[in-house]
Amino acid sequence: MSASSLVRYPGPGCVVEFMHGNKAQQGWVLDEQGGKLRILTINKREMKLASSRVLPWAGPSYSGERSRQEIGELLEEHRAKRDAISAELDALELWDFAQGEVDKESIQWFAELLWEEPAIDQLAALGSAMLACKTHFKFQPPEFEIYPAEKVDKRLEEDRKRQEREALVTQGVGFFRNLWEKHSKGRALGKVPDESVATQLKEIILSRMSDPDSHEVDQVWKQLAKGLPDDQHMALHLARAWDLVPPHHNFWLDRADYDCSNNWADVFSAEVQEIKEKCLSVRQEPEERTYISIDSATTKDIDDAFHIERRGDGGYRLRISLACPAVAWPFGSHFDKEVLRRATSVYLPEGDCHMMPTALGTDFFSLHAQEDRPSLILDMECSSTGELERCTPVPVWVNLAANLTYIDSEAVINGGGEATPAAEFAEQIKLGAELSDKLQEQRIANGAVIIERNDPKVLLSGEGNETKVEIVPADDTPKAMKLVSEMMILANSGVALWAKEHGITLLHRTQDVAVPKEYVGVWSAPHDIARVVKALSSAILETTPRPHRGIGVDAYSPITSPLRRYPDLVNVAQVIHYTATGEAQWSNEEITTMLPLLNARLDSVGQIQRFRPRYWKLLYFKQQGDKVWREAIVTEENDAFVTVSLPNEQIFVRGRRKSFGDKVNPGQLFMVRIGKVHPLNNEIQILDAMES
Repeated sequence: MSASSLVRYPGPGCVVEFMHGNKAQQGWVLDEQGGKLRILTINKREMKLASSRVLPWAGPSYSGERSRQEIGELLEEHRAKRDAISAELDALELWDFAQGEVDKESIQWFAELLWEEPAIDQLAALGSAMLACKTHFKFQPPEFEIYPAEKVDKRLEEDRKRQEREALVTQGVGFFRNLWEKHSKGRALGKVPDESVATQLKEIILSRMSDPDSHEVDQVWKQLAKGLPDDQHMALHLARAWDLVPPHHNFWLDRADYDCSNNWADVFSAEVQEIKEKCLSVRQEPEERTYISIDSATTKDIDDAFHIERRGDGGYRLRISLACPAVAWPFGSHFDKEVLRRATSVYLPEGDCHMMPTALGTDFFSLHAQEDRPSLILDMECSSTGELERCTPVPVWVNLAANLTYIDSEAVINGGGEATPAAEFAEQIKLGAELSDKLQEQRIANGAVIIERNDPKVLLSGEGNETKVEIVPADDTPKAMKLVSEMMILANSGVALWAKEHGITLLHRTQDVAVPKEYVGVWSAPHDIARVVKALSSAILETTPRPHRGIGVDAYSPITSPLRRYPDLVNVAQVIHYTATGEAQWSNEEITTMLPLLNARLDSVGQIQRFRPRYWKLLYFKQQGDKVWREAIVTEENDAFVTVSLPNEQIFVRGRRKSFGDKVNPGQLFMVRIGKVHPLNNEIQILDAMES
């Protein structure tokens, strides 16, 4: 048999090729038995090979005995010849010719397009070239499938992305390690990757930081972060080291996709202006009553106020004024959907994040004194003992007489405050405080579980790594705060009952659970709070007006904060539409369809409010060091751990039982030292404890 012959059934002396390491390899058949070949590879290694693995261009076949050296020389000769031929071939030209004409063909068919009588080395060279062109051909032994143009385009794009990933990983692995060493050891960063690679790395780090569970980023992240510690905040560490985010970056905002600035509203300037103009087009003369608001001194989004007077029978007539952006709100618009995604305002030590554009939420619709504002009035009547007798919603315009503070109002309630702006409204303030006491008594009689704790203020100073945290006591204004909170609870429960009577669907906060009688009442001691909170499940948002046991009301529909919470905005819209037309704006089914997205966004944004202030508190402990002894009250204990409340900082911390001695009971006073604080990981420990 000649050296250029194609062999169908390779036996001893035949040159064959087989796939190994994703590439065609040459070998020499030493022996063949029952479809099993014993071959000598070009690398002078013997191996066994199933004949089915031989590529369909076996040959040539040599006769006679050959030494291993001679076999090696022949294999090298064929490899060199085939590599030279393959280097001159363009498999894409064959694809251009064949695609659309045939679906698949043999290597012989393709070879005859190039040569009249193709030799075995030409067949093998062409086979190798086509095997390498995976974007255009697929080898399905013994033939090659020709991909159609659409599939080729898709595979070329996949191949391009694969090459980009390979380049990304090649440069990125070392750079990630440098970023980590800068973060952990303070070393210089060194050379930054090429611009295109650097851009991709930035996107990957920021994406991983905002969504650590993203499958889209996960695979390449694992390759880039290989060898780095398994740290849940690795992306944030790398981002800080690369100055992509500032020190103390609030990654919870990224997780919720929540822009804490007002920049998000810039693209909606036209919509904001339209809302203002629509609202002003229905402007009315304000109601002639003396409405006042009571808030903290820093509050800018004022969404509730009140007017109260005593009835002749000793009862009360209370009119609560609520901000009313719903009067001109473009529900269903792109702007509305963006506000829905924000879902709620967030109040943090570093600054407030408003649900609405500040032009609307803290300016145009906010109930600023001496400014005409659209409002939903809840006109309510209460008995002399604080029982709600009537709640009637009325859309009107108002002009508040004053925006008062808790501090000034507290002074008036306590019999002072003559020199404060609140003194002029002392009669209303004191009457409101009187009613609030009775309202709370009514709720307790109805099974309310009331938690009283005054969170301290977390103050920040300095910038970046120089930021210092201070925790100071909150303003001592319990009576003024109770005045406002009881009025808001009355408003939310009153409108819920009104809506139920009129068959109107609202969003309700419900907590329909059994509360043990011994848990009913007002609780302020940390160990009591820890005990009773366990008996209460979280409230849920739904359309059914069921009881809210913890608050102690038969129904509770949040409506008093339409500038700050989207459910309140929806409820205000439902009410004013009904008062104007006799029909609700949305059906029960339509409001129910809002719930999945609304609940998801409220939960996501709510995590910012839950976790971020705690971060600053933990940073405060870290900055204070582990030598400071602090007051602590035991709230829970078991055989392994003791949990205490630090009343001055309003935070719970757990320590090992052995640090507290043998006898530990809830309510017991201790002094503790705090250490091993890691604010980012939400870690804090009690190092030592001694009974106070």
